Parts: sequence; C-alpha cells; structure tokens
Amino acid sequence: MRRRAIPAGAAPPGGCAGVQSALVPRGTEAQEIDALFWTVTAISAAVTVLVLVVTAVALRGPGGWRRVLATDRIVVGGGIVLPVVVLSALLVYGLLVMQAGAARSRSAEGPGVTITGKRWWWQVVYQDRDGREIVSANELRLPVGRPVAVRLETDDVIHSFWAPQLGGKLDMIPGRSNTLTLEATEAGVSRAQCAEYCGGAHALMSMHVVALEPDAYDSWLAAEAAPAREPALEPARRGRDLFLRNGCGACHAVRGTEAGGTIGPDLTHVGGRLSLGAAALPNDAEAFARWIADNQHVKPGNLMPPYHSLSPDDLAAIAAYLEGLD
Repeated sequence: MRRRAIPAGAAPPGGCAGVQSALVPRGTEAQEIDALFWTVTAISAAVTVLVLVVTAVALRGPGGWRRVLATDRIVVGGGIVLPVVVLSALLVYGLLVMQAGAARSRSAEGPGVTITGKRWWWQVVYQDRDGREIVSANELRLPVGRPVAVRLETDDVIHSFWAPQLGGKLDMIPGRSNTLTLEATEAGVSRAQCAEYCGGAHALMSMHVVALEPDAYDSWLAAEAAPAREPALEPARRGRDLFLRNGCGACHAVRGTEAGGTIGPDLTHVGGRLSLGAAALPNDAEAFARWIADNQHVKPGNLMPPYHSLSPDDLAAIAAYLEGLD
C-alpha cells in the first residue's frame, strides 16, 4: 500500500515528540519564524536580566550607584529610549519576515492546494498542471523545495490551519479565502492542527503533512488522480458491496464506483493515508472497523453515525475493502 511506500526517514517518530514542534522547523517560513522567535527570546532574556540587575542595585547597591540610577538621564534612556529602539528594531525585523513570505507567495509553483475546514475534518483538493481537481482528505502532501500556495477556506465555523514545522498559523474564515505559502525544505512527516476552537471535537481535528521529493510527489499525485482499484480478493469485494448497500456512498465518494457523496471525506485512496478520522486512529483494518462501529467513542461529537447493526464479519469485510483503497 502507498502509505508503506513512504521512506523510513519520513515515518512518524514514536510518540508525539518532534512531529508538531515549532522548534524543529522543516519549512522556509518556519525557519524564518524560528529565527524571529529566538531573536525575541534572547532580547527578552537580556532585558529581564538587565531589569533584575538594576532593581537589585536600586535596592541593595552602594549609595553612589543608586543616585546615578535616579538621574533623569538613566530614567529617560532606560525607560523610554531603550524600549523604543528595541521594539522598533523588532518591528522592522518582523515586517521583513512578513515581506519575505509575501514574496514567496508570488513565486509559488503550480495551481496549488485548497484545504477546507469542516466539522471536524479537512477536505484537501489538489490541482495538477492540467487544472484537474484531485479530491482527498485529512492529509496534506507537498513537494520538497517547491513553494506551494495553500488556499484555506471553511464551509461552517471558523477553523485555523497550523503546521508548526512548516509555517505560521492562518485562520479559515467563512466566506473568505486566505492563502498560506508553504515550502518544505526536507522530506518527512509532520503534523498540523486546527488552532481555533471550532466545537466539540476540535482537539481531534489534526492531519499529517507529508513532504516528498519532487519526483515522488509527482508520482503520488498522478496515482491519487486515478479512480479506486477494483478489489482483488473476495473479502474486499464483499466489503465493497456492503459499503454500497449500506448507504455509505451517500456521504463518501469512491471514484470509480457508485459512491459519490460529498458530506464526508473522499475515500478513493483512504488506504494510502497515514491515519483515519483526521489523525484520530492509525490506518489499518482494525481501526477501520472500530471507527465504523464505534466512532463516537473515538471522536465524540463527529457527524458520522455509528453502525452498530453491522455484524463482525460485515465490519471486517468493509474494513478490508477500505484498507485496500490505496
């Protein structure tokens, strides 16, 4: 399956360490934000130490030093001039970082990607160089070394997209399209999160961001544009029939079949993703079966009803079919 074809170095590390840390930048914008963060942190630390030293001298220092600290020159210089100079320099630095981001957005290659925030998952629509739209969900893939314009939208409440290792946070506002330019600097897997409270399952609205080498990305995108493959084994074929017979296609699309729903995530290549339920579960047959039968316990408040009526054999068959959609 395609999710197993990701290079070992790109696989998510054990636990959550690193995959969602803003202190491990893997994108051009994130590197600039990282430099700005450490600059502000260093200046803040220096100012804090200076204030503590001056306070200690004012309280316990020799009388001569205390009289110097009480002069108008020190008060004006330290209380007005120094803050104005430091904060103005930081403002200019921040504006330069923002202008660099704007310049990258103008040089973004290709037609880009549109991510639409929903309750509580992500629709991801790629455009290839021929202008075709390729619908996916709950996972973003990017080519290394190419700036990509990511258009951010929502069709319900306010969401916010934040992939800390790649760039800054940007809100998704109803009725508006905001654009975030992302440029991965190395192959690997990081994690994005909805960073604006959007309702009950907000904390479980995440996704993996997979950065691939350009050739690997182009091959993946071509495969992603293809319809779902016909299941080769009998359990999966039976699972496809059960999937269609139980009305799953009313909410979910599987290109190449009768399923054409748009309410829930597109499942055409769901087996090739790294996770299920917007990063709530791993991607395997057991997780598929658990999600179908018991999704309200996995992700309380999500809009998919649980299917308690399915027998264990039927669940296993549908899970085998979905796992094979890679």
